[in-house]
Amino acid sequence: MYTAAQKIHKDLNAEPTEFEENVAQALFDLENTNQEIKSDLKDLYINSALQIDVSGSKKAVVIHVPYRLRKSFRKIHLRLVRELEKKFSGKEVVVIATRRIVRPPKKGSAAQRPRSRTLTAVHDAMLEDIVYPAEIVGKRIRYRLDGTKIMKIFLDPKAKNDTENKLETFSGVYRKLSGKDVVFEFPITEA
Repeated sequence: MYTAAQKIHKDLNAEPTEFEENVAQALFDLENTNQEIKSDLKDLYINSALQIDVSGSKKAVVIHVPYRLRKSFRKIHLRLVRELEKKFSGKEVVVIATRRIVRPPKKGSAAQRPRSRTLTAVHDAMLEDIVYPAEIVGKRIRYRLDGTKIMKIFLDPKAKNDTENKLETFSGVYRKLSGKDVVFEFPITEA
């Protein structure tokens, strides 16, 4: 029998949490009820799901999808996120591909680490996933006098309508996943 359990695949046969089962059930229900994304959702599944407190009473749902399926998820991203936000009322949904960070090779070792597995590359790719469908058009790192640093991310003004109300969620999710402080802005265009 085809059930919601097939919408979540955990590593090493780990048991999914109750929240992850709820997200898998929501995906399963969407596949059965929503005709416009039914065919796209048929072969898709998730790795894990988290609920993150963004600020005050705001919560965000972070869904980790397999790296190989990220392109398929991006095709239906807007519709999927809209439908999931209806199901999890009051929570904003962020879809991120699962990536692995590999530690640097030991001195004298012949093994090379792929660039896509470095901490910096994974954090940059995670940032791209979080702000999707908007694109990042610029980054600035500001070093304060007390030694802290803050990153300013400039997003494409074309996506301002879709993402303007989610900027706080984006920075909260990125801070929780990477530990870095980020401020999202839209560049000021001169007329």
